[in-house]
Amino acid sequence: MRCPSCMAENAAIRRFCAQCGAPLPSLCRACGFENEPGAIFCGGCGKPMGEAIAPTPAAVLASSRTDRAERHRLTVMFCDLVGSTALASRLDPEDLRDVIGAYHRCVAETIGRFDGFVAKYMGDGVLIYFGYPQAHEDDAERAVRAGLALADAVGAIKAADSTLAVHIGMATGLVVVGDLIGSGVSQEQAVVGETPNLAARLQALAEPGSIVIDPQTRRQTAALFEYADLGLVELKGFAQNVEAFRVLRESNIASRFEALRSAETPLVGREEELDLLLRRWQQAKERNGRVVLIFGEPGIGKSRLAEALHERLGGEEHIRLRYFCAPHHQDSALYPVIAQLEQAAGFTRDDAVETKLDKLKILLVPAAPCNEDVALLAEMLSLSDIETQAAIRDFTPQRKKELTFQALLDQLKALAGAGLCWPSSRMSTGSTRRRANCSTCWSSTCESWRYCWSSLFAPNSRPPGWADHR
Repeated sequence: MRCPSCMAENAAIRRFCAQCGAPLPSLCRACGFENEPGAIFCGGCGKPMGEAIAPTPAAVLASSRTDRAERHRLTVMFCDLVGSTALASRLDPEDLRDVIGAYHRCVAETIGRFDGFVAKYMGDGVLIYFGYPQAHEDDAERAVRAGLALADAVGAIKAADSTLAVHIGMATGLVVVGDLIGSGVSQEQAVVGETPNLAARLQALAEPGSIVIDPQTRRQTAALFEYADLGLVELKGFAQNVEAFRVLRESNIASRFEALRSAETPLVGREEELDLLLRRWQQAKERNGRVVLIFGEPGIGKSRLAEALHERLGGEEHIRLRYFCAPHHQDSALYPVIAQLEQAAGFTRDDAVETKLDKLKILLVPAAPCNEDVALLAEMLSLSDIETQAAIRDFTPQRKKELTFQALLDQLKALAGAGLCWPSSRMSTGSTRRRANCSTCWSSTCESWRYCWSSLFAPNSRPPGWADHR
């Protein structure tokens, strides 16, 4: 950041100039706009300057750009359009420009949802980073999920008499990033290392609509996805053969704890907490509904404690429901609920809408829902057809939301009435929190039900008002 008084360059985190001590402009955390020192509201977007909104990757890059190179662990993605040469020979240049523009917009929108950074457009190819300029603990997972979403999104783009397709390669490893190359508008920060080259070579192995990854990416994503082992492959420029994997789909494992970690590690020093959970469980068995909030910093062992309880229950008869939140889905309304219903119904990636709708109706049979409830839940899962839409056509958005929450609670009520019900959730934000709040209040009025809800959450995701429920 440049000081307006002495024109000296300062780090973006400084509030006062290191050379003359003058106040530095304030960067808006929402849009990156430079505001005069002491500004209360941003002059670029109008948001309060103190509002804790994560900046976009582009804003982070602009505020942190420096001539100093640094080592980073990145997941690098190369995405290339299939058959672009043949497409160029069939289309008028202006039509081709529209197709390539739609493809680039699709890439930018999809990658942005997973906090990736589009580093460079190279004609029909795109270079993408996960882990720079913003780093996350799950960058490899974000990259693979973004790749699957991108393959589906690009496949929906029409070009002349056909649809588009991409092949994608990914690799994870250490790189050196930060050296400025080029000048003017072409200036960029170079990423140097074996990882980008490996991603580019793996991309050449990928079939249309598929993703090929290296062993490092495979190791970091563990059992979150299903893979096809391609064995050792010979890659140009690499002295030794490299193991490669094709990503097939997301796995059916609902728990991130099970997918990424082992439950074989012994539980140490949690006897008191485990005894408390078991006491609440016994109370629930006696038709005294209970809610347990497991609160702690990330990594302290909340999921491990929940798994230990599951192990202790052994062969006791019960119905276990699990809802999992994910950082890259925190803006997706009711994502944990949707994911749980999809898994319980047995949806697969290749199922047609009609097949999924039939599976959903079978899943909802125990609750004996009315047509409106089926229509609302189908709409929540993006499965509405003409018949289901007709049942809720006259509902206002607010009414739809209220009835959707009630339909979900009725489903839970039916399961609790059929057997001992143990829902557990990892908390997130927005509508999922509101639904969890409804469940908490609702369970307090159903003390005669065999129902025990456990919720795991970190300090920064604690739902407001839950402190009042004991």
